[in-house]
Amino acid sequence: MQHYDYLIVGAGLFGSVFAYKAMQEGKKCLVIDRRPQLGGNLYCENVEGINVHKYGAHIFHTSNKEVWNFVNSVVEFNRYTNSPVANYKGRLYNLPFNMNTFYQMWGVTTPDEARAKIEEQKAEAVARMHADGVTNPRNLEEQAQTLIGKDIYEKLIKGYTEKQWGRKCTELPAFIIKRLPVRLVFDNNYFNDRYQGIPIGGYNVLIERLLEGADTRLDCDFFTHRQELESLADKVVFTGAVDEYYGYRFGKLEYRTVRFETETLDTPNYQGNAVVNYTEREVPYTRVIEHKHFEMFGAEVDNCPKTVISREYSSEWTEGSEPYYPVNDERNNALYQKYKELADKETNVVFGGRLAEYKYYDMHHIVEKALRCFES
Repeated sequence: MQHYDYLIVGAGLFGSVFAYKAMQEGKKCLVIDRRPQLGGNLYCENVEGINVHKYGAHIFHTSNKEVWNFVNSVVEFNRYTNSPVANYKGRLYNLPFNMNTFYQMWGVTTPDEARAKIEEQKAEAVARMHADGVTNPRNLEEQAQTLIGKDIYEKLIKGYTEKQWGRKCTELPAFIIKRLPVRLVFDNNYFNDRYQGIPIGGYNVLIERLLEGADTRLDCDFFTHRQELESLADKVVFTGAVDEYYGYRFGKLEYRTVRFETETLDTPNYQGNAVVNYTEREVPYTRVIEHKHFEMFGAEVDNCPKTVISREYSSEWTEGSEPYYPVNDERNNALYQKYKELADKETNVVFGGRLAEYKYYDMHHIVEKALRCFES
C-alpha cells in the first residue's frame, strides 16, 4: 500500500498550495475531499462557456509581490478589477465610497464639497448621541453614522448589513464597523491592493495545476475513514473544522452561511457588472453576481449569447449547511481558544485555513500562510 509524507484533508486553496510546495521538495501527498470535486469553495462550474463561482464570488487581490508572483507562476491571471455597484430602490451608486458615490448621493463635484457634507452629517450624528446623554456609539448604527453620516448609512449600509447579519443594526455591536474608507477621488476600484485578477481559464485551472502529481480521493470523508487514512501518512495537514476534528468536545463553533440562487438567462449581458449589491432591506438577497464579467471583457461579453447570475442570501448556519463566515464574537473566540490549545500540542498535525483556524481569510492570506507553513 502506498505510503505518503502528507495526508492533506481538504482540496481547497490552503491544502493545494501546501501540496504543491511539498511535491516540489519531492514529498508524496494524498489529498482528500468530502466533496465530489477539487478546489473547495474556489470550485467553478462551467455553464454555457462561463465559469460560475459555485460557492460565491472569489476575486484574488494582494499587495504581496511574492504571493502574486507565486500564483502567476502556476497560472497567468487576467486584468479583472473589482468595481461593485450598489442598487438602492433602483438608483445606482458606485462602491467603495468615492467621489462618484458622493456626486450620485448629493450632486457634489469637488472633494471639498464632499468632505463638508460628510462632516456636517457626522456632526449631526454625534449631536443626536449627546442629546441621549451618550458619548460613545452603543451599536453599529450609531458607529456608522458617526463615521459616514445618515444618508450613506441609510441607503448603502443599513439594509445590506441587516441582511448579512440577520438582525437590526441597532442590535449589532459597534465594533463590527471600526472604520469606513472614504476616497475623495473618482476611483471605483474596490481594493487598495497593487495586484488583482482572476486566473485565466478560471480557478479550476489553478487548483488542478497546484495538485498536479498528487494522489487525490474525492467523495472521501476523513472522519468516516479516519484510522485508515491517518495510517497512510507521516503527517496530516487538516483544513476542515477544528471543532469537528476534536469531536466537538467543548461544543460547536458558530458560522454565518450563504445560499445561492443561480439561473441562466437568454441575454448576453444582464447587469453590466460582475457585482451589484442590493442595499435595501426589502430585497431579500444581498447581491447579484454576473459571472461572465470576471473573465470576459469588451466584445467577448456579447459574443457569448447567454449569461449566468447568482443571487446571494445570507443566513444563520444550520446543521448540514456550508460554514462560510466564522462568528468571531467573544463566546465563539473563547471556545476556539480551547480547541487551539489542543491543536498547538499536536506534533504530526498541521491546522490551516478558514475552518481550521476559525478565522475569515482572503485568498492571498491563505496562500501566504500555506507557503510559510510549509517552510516552517
